[in-house]
Amino acid sequence: MTSSIRSRVHSVLALALPALVLAGCGSTDSAEPEVRTEVRTVTVEATTPAPTPVDRIVVPDITASEPPAAEPVLAAMPSVVCMNLQSAQNAIQAAGIFYSRSVDASGASRMQVNDSNWIVVAQDPQAGVLVGEGDALLSAVKIGEPNNC
Repeated sequence: MTSSIRSRVHSVLALALPALVLAGCGSTDSAEPEVRTEVRTVTVEATTPAPTPVDRIVVPDITASEPPAAEPVLAAMPSVVCMNLQSAQNAIQAAGIFYSRSVDASGASRMQVNDSNWIVVAQDPQAGVLVGEGDALLSAVKIGEPNNC
């Protein structure tokens, strides 16, 4: 078979194949049942069901009374004068108090950012006095500045 004959056969098949497929889809058989659509209207009445009993949960009013305040933790103030500020804070924490305050003893109101670079020159209260959280006040200057240590 030459290439021109092959080309014609392919063209004929390409044109005939869709026609054959479409012809097979339709049906001329009149024996098939006729399909009818019937529309009916139905009226439905809505009814309200009887309410069912619901168990009630009573939540106590927790805003009415506050729980009793916890007793403040008290600890003896250790002697921390002439310690660097970080070591002084560690000693106060070891005694049981975790929040102490510090101020610049030079009067310049500088913040103690790196506590290891400061030295405690005074403490309030004195060693041995019972203190609570935030009661310990340490006055410090930068290491190398004039001090009484």
